[in-house]
Amino acid sequence: MELVSSSESHRILQTILKPLAYWYNQDNVEDIALNNPGGIWLRLRGRHTYPWHYYEDPKLSREYLRNLFYAIANTQDKPFGDEVGVPVVYCDLPDGHRFTGIMGQNIRYDDHDLEGGIALDIRRHEEEVAIKMEDFGLVKGGRLRQINRLKNIEDPDDPYDRLVLSIRRGDHILISGATATGKITFLNNMIKLLDEHKRIITIEDTRELIVPHKNRVHLVLSRTESTNKFTYSQAIDLVLRFTPDSIIGGEISTTNASAIWELMGSGHDNCFATIHADSPERAYRTFIERIKESNPEGHYEDELVYQEMKQRLRVVQINRDGNIRAVTAIT
Repeated sequence: MELVSSSESHRILQTILKPLAYWYNQDNVEDIALNNPGGIWLRLRGRHTYPWHYYEDPKLSREYLRNLFYAIANTQDKPFGDEVGVPVVYCDLPDGHRFTGIMGQNIRYDDHDLEGGIALDIRRHEEEVAIKMEDFGLVKGGRLRQINRLKNIEDPDDPYDRLVLSIRRGDHILISGATATGKITFLNNMIKLLDEHKRIITIEDTRELIVPHKNRVHLVLSRTESTNKFTYSQAIDLVLRFTPDSIIGGEISTTNASAIWELMGSGHDNCFATIHADSPERAYRTFIERIKESNPEGHYEDELVYQEMKQRLRVVQINRDGNIRAVTAIT
């Protein structure tokens, strides 16, 4: 059997990439993201109020994307697919652009979707840097630019206003409560308050989060079903490569706590999650316990992590008395 040369396989890959290359070779494009077959999101450079723009493209079908993923994996000699339990592909494309893709049951938009979903992100590479230092607001004799002025506003006394301001300025929020207090329901209501133009990545063990935003990806890592080798530690890299504006987790557990905490320190706004606890103080302590249980090889000093949590993470406490549920504290 005649083997295909490396140069020939790259030529074939470039041919297969043409429908996607049409988009990432557009002027002024930083990233392209695909959350579902049939459409593409472009992240544009410059001072755009809403940097993400969506375009329909029927050429980007499920069949095309499936063939593309296998072609990339074969060209890069990387394991991929259900048969080897590897749902993700990371590589540099022939022009140096960074490709990240995932396919299968770890992408779940609909519980009735037996095939699972397909999502990818391509970070454009340019040999010549198009963005200069002055584009970052750094000029000789100038002052450093302030990006989020809401961070300098003091918390209002009104609890509702305090929570809304917290969401608008990008704070991380942990919703605490016992079983059946309505934590996920409250979280779903919080998600509605996020800017509709944000790109949202959710990461859950069961699909419970309802995200009205069009630009979204839903990752599922089941605690009970181990269908592949994709873990929460690997999910961290995938989530960060997917260029999120906000990261929403489900319930904090011994499986995901370390990953959620790391994502909360990754520089992104609005990381939300829920936890079982009866008070804000207990929520912080339980989160620390879960982190240590999910990463037993890590070295954590409880009090240092506790103080960092109190600075970085706001807790919304929900308690229940019979059929009465109420927010009882917002730290």
